[in-house]
Amino acid sequence: MSEQAPRRIAPIISVAIAAVLVFFIVILAISSNDKDQVADTPLLMKPAPEITSTTYDGDVFLLSRRRGSWVVLNFFNSTCVPCKREHPELVKFFETQQSLNGTGAELYTIVNDDDEEAVRDFFNESGGGWPIVHDEDANISVDYGVAQVPETWLISPTGVIAQRFTGQVTAELLGSAIASMTQGSGS
Repeated sequence: MSEQAPRRIAPIISVAIAAVLVFFIVILAISSNDKDQVADTPLLMKPAPEITSTTYDGDVFLLSRRRGSWVVLNFFNSTCVPCKREHPELVKFFETQQSLNGTGAELYTIVNDDDEEAVRDFFNESGGGWPIVHDEDANISVDYGVAQVPETWLISPTGVIAQRFTGQVTAELLGSAIASMTQGSGS
């Protein structure tokens, strides 16, 4: 084999490697990281950690008082772009649940490490009539193992964690998840 052969193969190999890298970059660019996804948690099918806090309206919030209803906890931050993008879906979910005449799920937003005025301004501009709960000292986020907002948790009427979603959720996803679990439990 002559010394010319490796010199001719090197550019071909370089182009092939570059093409593969471009392919992977394109795939990563068009794939969406903020798709809703069910996430595993050691808390699944176990009693939900108690939440004792206050709402932005000054009311006491105790999760244990919510027994008998499906509870949706949505962890939020006003600077989080995926949180802002998912908000119209939460508004749609809330409105659908409100129309069920007291039998719908209850929605709560949990906020940690955020400016209260910024959160209030966002909700005033974007809608959402459900309670916003203070997460002082991140105790709630730690108890639930929240890694990154947005994150949404479904808690069954018996107080058991039924589902955890990371990333953006949709009204349809939440409604379908609750409906399938309700049918599956015979409730």
